[in-house]
Formats: sequence, structure tokens, C-alpha cells
Amino acid sequence: MSRELIYSLVLSVLMVTAPHAPHLPVWTSALGATLLIWRSYLAYSGRPLPGRSALLAITIASLFAILFEFHTLFGREVGITLLGLLASLKLLEIRNRRDAMALIYLCCFSIIVNFFYSQSLATGFYLIATLLVITVSWVHLNMPASAFKPRLKVASTLLLQALPLTLILFLLFPRIQGPLWGLPQDAYSSKSGLDDKMSPGSMAHLILSDDVAFRVRYKGHVPRRDQMYWRGPVLWDFNGTTWVRGKAGDVVPPLLSDASDPVEYEVTLEPNDKNWLFALDMPDGITVPARLTYDFQAISPKPIHERIIYDARSELSYRANLHESDAQLARALRLPPNIDPKTIALAREWRAQSSSDEQVIGHALAYFHNQNFRYTLDPRPSGSIDEFLFSTREGYCEHYASGFVFLMRAAGIPARVVTGYQGGEYNSIGRYYIVRQSDAHAWAEVWLKGSGWRRVDPTAAISPERVERGLSTVQSPGLAISEGAAWLHGLRMNWDALSYQWNQWVIGYNSENQQAYLSRMGLTSAAQRIAYLALILGFIVLLFALYMLRFLFMKKTDRAQRAWLRVCRKLERAGLPRLQHEGPQDYAMRVAASRPDLSFNIHEIADLYIQLRYADSKEDKARLDRLSSAFRP
Repeated sequence: MSRELIYSLVLSVLMVTAPHAPHLPVWTSALGATLLIWRSYLAYSGRPLPGRSALLAITIASLFAILFEFHTLFGREVGITLLGLLASLKLLEIRNRRDAMALIYLCCFSIIVNFFYSQSLATGFYLIATLLVITVSWVHLNMPASAFKPRLKVASTLLLQALPLTLILFLLFPRIQGPLWGLPQDAYSSKSGLDDKMSPGSMAHLILSDDVAFRVRYKGHVPRRDQMYWRGPVLWDFNGTTWVRGKAGDVVPPLLSDASDPVEYEVTLEPNDKNWLFALDMPDGITVPARLTYDFQAISPKPIHERIIYDARSELSYRANLHESDAQLARALRLPPNIDPKTIALAREWRAQSSSDEQVIGHALAYFHNQNFRYTLDPRPSGSIDEFLFSTREGYCEHYASGFVFLMRAAGIPARVVTGYQGGEYNSIGRYYIVRQSDAHAWAEVWLKGSGWRRVDPTAAISPERVERGLSTVQSPGLAISEGAAWLHGLRMNWDALSYQWNQWVIGYNSENQQAYLSRMGLTSAAQRIAYLALILGFIVLLFALYMLRFLFMKKTDRAQRAWLRVCRKLERAGLPRLQHEGPQDYAMRVAASRPDLSFNIHEIADLYIQLRYADSKEDKARLDRLSSAFRP
């Protein structure tokens, strides 16, 4: 094996395994890098490869280390670690062409495991570049005497020739239900997002997260930003510090009365390993299999392990569950015993001063607004509602939602906490909204006789700009975007719009989309689709057969050979045909003996042609073209 081929194989293994480094233990990445450096050094120095006993010892030690680290030899991380280490170890035993081919096949197989962690457009571009490097190594193995540029050209041509077949198979091959990379049981163990419980500070890990939760494209009417409340888990039960969903008693089905101001939209939801879907308050319909719970939360029958796209309809003006069950109203008044006496006393004081529930709500919002409360992403710790309302008086949205619902229940008003997302960032290039994990929000709902459940957001009383303009205004109020920052923001929006289209047309191309596409082509029955697919595959096989016949029965000529054959044909017409066994030099000598006037020209052309058989020069090829064209025997 040549040194250059070994370097190419080392680069192939590095590009295949490098994306896994952030997800695996440090020692595995360090061991893999050490093996790659070791193999590169051996190729550079010309030293012999290690013996099989040494490689066997490293392999066994690696297996025991993996078993000690993961406590199993099965699972996603274990499989990826084994693939990377085996590819690196295979480099240390390459002694012939067969070993090199085995490593190339292993690299091609290992490409797919990169999709375990990401199916983004950037990952797609990176893996195409990785495949090109692997193909260049394969071409080098089969064309050892060629230079780098010809190898790169051949590899690029092979990949481009594969594109039509890839596109046909992508569009027509039956789609597998669910993503192939979602099969391992631990494939989504690292996903994070909203939880079905809330305590002070529980949303802090989402504040700085720039990960996309979902994207929304409105169809027609676009609501105001302060109406964009994306409903998620609804929390009922409180133990003094944490709110949870709890178990429902007797419930009535979700029912909207006097609904108006409808809005329709399309949601592209990222995988979150949870069962819930997100919809605007209040959801009134959704196109994917899901049920609407008694508290108006959209629930999928299975966890969201792949990106899904669904249409939904919501009503911005409504009255929700006017006739709520007594069991649920009692549940929405329940408080733990013997906690936060100052808060309970304050709520009872407001109740005594008020003639209606609306006035009690007004007292609570005025208290938040007038008593120097501060909305902050880094509040001082507060262990109780009393401490938050009367001492620290600073917090994030979950602090205010929790405190407000506690006050309402203490005042005899049924209330619950709703978590989800609020707002979103508009992408003017793609004309859709991006809702990120940092847009996570918590608000309250109170039940009023004659009105049903009504949304109340106490955060708006302390920091209205958080609701009207977004979290960035709270993090850096009044901050003007510089020209450089605006340029980067525009670049980011363009990339996100491109990624959105990738998600819609490539990642989101599932069996339903395929059926819709085939139906638009007139293939409405399964038999028609099978016949069409067979026709396409037959056409591909025919093209491949013709392509192979071209190499079997046709002589492939390059530029220099075409020029030399041009000269031979001219001499044949002049009565001096080249004999089948004659090489260029012998033929030139015979022509010069028969036609002394052609001696200089034919020897110059023959010498130049022979030189180009062993060297590649664009200038010499151009010169040979000119001489052969000007040759007049």
C-alpha cells in the first residue's frame, strides 16, 4: 500500500468518526485519535505494522473498557464506539488490496450512523463530503498510478452519475414507517425540552437553549405576538414546591363555546421524546392522530421520535368548558396544608375587599405590578411562595405563574398552571415563525362562572415586553442590532429557511407524502404504483447494461490517442497504413523511410505521443492536437 493511499484512508476514517466525539466518552475519542496518528506515523516512517498479537490485545482491552464504561455491549453509543475503534484498528492491519476494500466498505456503512444524532442539512452536506473522500480512496486503490486531480474527477463523476438513481429510489421506493435511525431503544435519551412538572428554576436550562422546538407557517390570518401562546402540559397538583399534572377525577370533554377569530397553521415539530403536540390557545382541530384532553392539551398516541408535520386550527376568542365538573373545580382549588400563611392571608384579604372574582384577579395583577417585582432570568433562590411574594420578589415566568395560581386558589378561584411556549421569531425569507426552547413559558388559567377557563399571564403585569416582543428584549433591553450582527442574523435566517425546506421535502418525505405525490402523478392504486416502479427499475437496469457494454465492446480513447489515430488515418489514405503489430516508433520509422519529406513531422508527432503515454501535460496534448490537425501527408 502506498503512503498516499494510507493517508487517504486515515482521512476517511477520521471524517466518519469525528462527528461522534461530542457524544461519546473522552477516552474513546482519544484512543481512536491515537490509533490514527500511529498509523499515519508508520506510513510516513516506513516502519512495519504491529503484529496480530498486539492488535488482538488492543481489541480485547477496548472491549473490556467499553463494557466497564457502558455496562453493556448493546445500544447506540456502544455500537458507534465499536465501529469507530474497529475502523481505526483495521488501518493497522492493512497489508493488501482486500484489507483496504474491507475498510472502505466499513466506512461507507458507518456513514449512516451519523444520522443517529442529527438529520440536519449541515449533516447532509458534511456526509456528502465524507462520501467523496471515501470514493477518492476507492478510486486511488483501483488507479494507483493516477494523480490526485484525475482521482477526484473520477470520484465526483461517479457520485454525480448516482444522483438520478438516488432521486428515483427516494421518490418511488416504499417508505419505511418511522426513521431507521430511531430503532435503538436509547436513540432519544438525550432529548430535552418542556417537562410535565414545574418547580422554581425548572425552566432555567431552557432559557439559553437555541434549539428549535417547532416551526409554524400560518395560512392566511396571522395573530398578534401577544396571542401566540402555544399550549403544552397543564399542571393541576401542587405539593408546596412542584406542580405536576396529577390524576384527573370526573371530567367533561373539552368544549369551546362562542368560538371566533379562527386561525389555521402548519406546525413542523422537532423530535422531543414526549407525547404532546403544541397548538395555539385554544386548539379546535389537528390533522395527525391525536386526542384532545379534558384540559385542551393535544396528546399523540406515541412519543415524538421523528420530525412530524401537521395542520391545526385554533380559536383565539372562546369560552372553554363553561360547565366544568365539580370534581375538577375542587381539584383546581386544592392546596397543601400548613404552608405559606402570609400568602393565604393576603388572598383572603383581597377576597374580603372584592365583590367579584375579576376584582380579585385585578388585585393580584396590581400587586405584581406595583410592589417592585422584577422579571429576571437569574433570580435569587426562593424556597416558598411566601418568600417569593414578600422577600425576594424576583423570578422567571414559572415563579409568577406558580405564585398567581396559589393566590387564586387561596382566594377561592379555581386555577391551574399551563406550560408551553410564547411568541416566536419571524423568518421573513421562509415566511414562517421559529419557536425555540428559549421561548418556553408558563402562565395561569382561572375558571370564572359564565366565562369558563380564561388565560391570565402574570408575567405580562411585570414585564409586558416579554410577551409583546420576546425574551431577547428582557435579556438586553434597548440593545440596537449592529450592522455586523444584522448581517449574521440575516445569514442565520437564510440558513434556517434552507433547513426548513430540507426538513419539509427530504426529512419529512414519509409514506403519506409519497402516496400524495404518486396520486398527483395519476398512480392511485397499489398495482399501478408497483407497475410504475417496475418500469422505472427496468429502465435503470437497461441503462446500466448499455453503460457496461460501452466498456466491454468499445475502445475508450483519450485526447492524445485521438490525435495519434487522426494521423494514422491520414497516412492510411495516403497509402501508408499502420500495421496491427506496429508501435508508434516503428511506424514513424517506416513512414520516414517511404516518405523522407514527412520524416521530421512524423517523428515529432510520434515522440510527443509516446511521451504523453507516460506523462500528463495539457500543453503537450494541445501541441499534439495542433500537429495532428496540420499534418498533411
